[in-house]
Amino acid sequence: MAALTQKRRGFTSAQWRDLRTGLFFISPWLLGFFFWTFYPLFSSLYYSFHRYDLLRPAVWVGLKNYVEIFTNDPTFWQVAYNTIYFVGFGIPLGVIGAFLMATLLNTEIKGRSVFRTIFFFPAIVPAIVTAMVWQYLLNVQYGAINAFLQGAGLPVIPFIANPGLAKPSLILIHMWAQGNAMVIFLATLQDVPRSLYEAATVDGANAWHKFRNITIPMCTPVILFNLVIGFIYGFQNFTLPWLLTGGGPNNATEFYSLFLYRNAFIFFRMGKASALAWILFIVIVLFTILLFRSSRRWVYYGGE
Repeated sequence: MAALTQKRRGFTSAQWRDLRTGLFFISPWLLGFFFWTFYPLFSSLYYSFHRYDLLRPAVWVGLKNYVEIFTNDPTFWQVAYNTIYFVGFGIPLGVIGAFLMATLLNTEIKGRSVFRTIFFFPAIVPAIVTAMVWQYLLNVQYGAINAFLQGAGLPVIPFIANPGLAKPSLILIHMWAQGNAMVIFLATLQDVPRSLYEAATVDGANAWHKFRNITIPMCTPVILFNLVIGFIYGFQNFTLPWLLTGGGPNNATEFYSLFLYRNAFIFFRMGKASALAWILFIVIVLFTILLFRSSRRWVYYGGE
């Protein structure tokens, strides 16, 4: 009778046994997913509608946290401007730089393997090491670049000490560390059919025509991929500005993730921080959807 009942449900006894065995073996992952992903995700949504400081019970405030962020917190708009500035300029420039480096390394030049290693190396260096290196290069008092300028009798440049230069300096560092995107572009370039270039040569196309009409269109799917990954990273940019500038000077590099971190773990405004996290999530989702919608006009797939 039990076997008939199990068959009616669509499973035999052996299938139920296999299912239980499989669930047992993946139970560590399931527990980790529940406690470290599923529960924090929905608890943050819950606390975003509460006033909560970790020390006292959460108090329901409805949409007050969201209203306060947009209407009663002037720092939020400075943070939003800084983040949009970094995303709008830094991410496209980083993708363009990675694409041009990959194009250069895809040509027959001497020492190509050495250059590939040099360009990829920043991508594998820990963020703390990257921050320390650039700190010693850009610091206005003891930085190597300013020491060279002083030795040459030139004025020093306050790269990360001037509010007007701090964000461009971080964008410069971001462009320098594009090894992962470069490798992806390089793999894509090596998959472009040689026959297309040969046909273009027969038709009298020069190097620019080939680059514009063959190389770029064939790489647009990967350009889209790197843009999406880059924009998601840009909206969550935290490590380098935190280590290099701490959000300064004068909040010039106070990006969204830094602002969220301060509210959560310095001011203990967990409700507000949770609301900030969900606003960021919604912005990233909407921006990604917009990017994919716009890609219909400029992304070319070889099978189409």
